[in-house]
Amino acid sequence: MLTSKQRAYLRGLANTLEPAFIIGKGGLNDNMIADIDAALEARELLKIKVLNNSMAEPKEASIEIADRIGADVVQVIGGKFVLYKQSRENPSIALP
Repeated sequence: MLTSKQRAYLRGLANTLEPAFIIGKGGLNDNMIADIDAALEARELLKIKVLNNSMAEPKEASIEIADRIGADVVQVIGGKFVLYKQSRENPSIALP
């Protein structure tokens, strides 16, 4: 669970990120969730975009992914959301 100070710090880091994954009309599947988990292990912070033609809503998709892989939802704005999960092998982001 992130504190508000940690969440604010991560939001600042995520400002410059481009979406690493795009959820389209196919929605979420197990392969995409596995890829997101692997990317979070490598990068710790990801921005994901949900397209308008997707059946998934950004808030619901972020919560579902976070629950399934043990990540934290940093923020949801419009059609984009940011996830954080500390790397087990190589932690690179030092939270305040």
